[in-house]
Amino acid sequence: MAIWENFELIRGNIEKACQRAKRSPQQVQVLAVCKDQGPEKIRQVLDLGIRLLGENKTQEAELHMPHFAGTQVNWHFIGKLQKNKINKILGMFDFIESVDGVKSLEHIHKRVDDAVEVFIEINIADEKSKSGFTIEGLKKAIPYISNLNKVTVSGLMAIPPYFEDTEKVRPYFSRLRDLQDSINQMAIPNMKISHLSMGMSHDYEVAVEEGATIVRIGTALFGRRKP
Repeated sequence: MAIWENFELIRGNIEKACQRAKRSPQQVQVLAVCKDQGPEKIRQVLDLGIRLLGENKTQEAELHMPHFAGTQVNWHFIGKLQKNKINKILGMFDFIESVDGVKSLEHIHKRVDDAVEVFIEINIADEKSKSGFTIEGLKKAIPYISNLNKVTVSGLMAIPPYFEDTEKVRPYFSRLRDLQDSINQMAIPNMKISHLSMGMSHDYEVAVEEGATIVRIGTALFGRRKP
């Protein structure tokens, strides 16, 4: 299928998921994951009206970004945040979704003049192979994070375990939404969680039903990557 056909299918599925959850489709944005894609395919998704582009690696972003200079795009960094590249990432990207620990928050806080908005990555299933705060780890760190006045946490991001049966993923998305609620109830000055970045190509419909505001879509949008 062509990219525009894939997007129509995705948009239709999001609308149905929103109907089931009694939400407005306007509350959900599609972030196109540009990993291993060429500029011509990225241009096609921009032509469809998508304005959030996600990159996992700075090296690939450096290849992509010059092709779209002057284009209205919000570039999100969604990959593993290496401390020695935070300066470069802050200079290149409009947004960082994958802040995975207190040290990363500290690095950002020290390197910016004005407050920046970020998402915190949550290791929602406590998997050793994945980075991010555990839920308990984040709760313990909140008093410290609240003093980092040049970092505003406006969202949570998570990559749950993969299951063929997407219903098995639902509890993890629900857990992230519960964490959002509990943080917001604390009324912390620089942590107002308005966004949940969760759900990918195989499970985004369940994520939308559970409150996702950003779904990160690669394969379902661009088609399967060449090996």
